[in-house]
Amino acid sequence: MTSRHPLLRRLFGRLTPALRDVRGATAVEYGLILAMIVVVMIVALKGLAGVTVGMWTDVSTKVISAK
Repeated sequence: MTSRHPLLRRLFGRLTPALRDVRGATAVEYGLILAMIVVVMIVALKGLAGVTVGMWTDVSTKVISAK
């Protein structure tokens, strides 16, 4: 198939070395791990924010009623 299509042969000739290159794989893996950690932190902070707002609302209500 590629023998009849010189454009495909050139394309595969350029893509093959790029697909075999693994030098940047470690950096990509660390980037993905960091992205997952950030997503987990954001989800945890969103959950914690609701609890914190509720706590401060309760404190404010008790201070106002104590006056």
